Amino acid sequence: MAQPTNSTLNAAPRQPHGSRATRRLRRDGQVPGVLYGGEGEPIAFSVDGRELRAALHASGAVVDLVVDGTSAPAVLKEAQRHPVRGEMTHVDFVRVNLKVAIQAVVPLIIFGADESPGVVAGGVVDQPIREVHVEALPNDIPESIEISVAELNIGETASLNTAVVPAGVTLLDDEDLVVVSMLAPRLEVEETIEEETELIGEDGEPIEGAGEEGDGGDSGDGGGSGGGDESGGESGDDAG
Repeated sequence: MAQPTNSTLNAAPRQPHGSRATRRLRRDGQVPGVLYGGEGEPIAFSVDGRELRAALHASGAVVDLVVDGTSAPAVLKEAQRHPVRGEMTHVDFVRVNLKVAIQAVVPLIIFGADESPGVVAGGVVDQPIREVHVEALPNDIPESIEISVAELNIGETASLNTAVVPAGVTLLDDEDLVVVSMLAPRLEVEETIEEETELIGEDGEPIEGAGEEGDGGDSGDGGGSGGGDESGGESGDDAG
């Protein structure tokens, strides 16, 4: 299998302490980070935010991180993000040996939903598991694991053992884990609940007189009587 070409990420060394300097870096579009692990010492660095995003979005999990002229294959271990803007504010990279398997968390992506009989019948795809743990050589870590829901009917589920796993990759999660379900249409469920609430009531007791509106018996009697008295009174006054 052909090995992917790793992205090169050029970074500059920085002093590991000093919140004022760190804020200045972020204002200038730089992201502070740390490289550690392997046989080397931890190295604090800063990297251009746009170059960082481009390297991480490129194919493959491994980047060649170059700090002060020294290159090391590394993978992203952790990324801290701004709570509002979502941009990365700090990154941790760990050195890797390309000949030794590593563990990683990758997205679980579903496909085939549009043609699945469950969706065609109005069902709703529910995916409670969106990430899975895998083990592989650094350059074999996939961008994602895919699972098909093209054959799911309403009420059926798909387990992790039906996922498409590339060669050289091992799933570490329970393969019997249910990761996708095809649920009944929510609209039908909501309408049924509303109808039952109207007839039974929220307290579980039947509503007295439910369904009797529109009978018109009492209304008709009252209307006839009142109309007669009023008409008779007006006639008497006129006659007088």
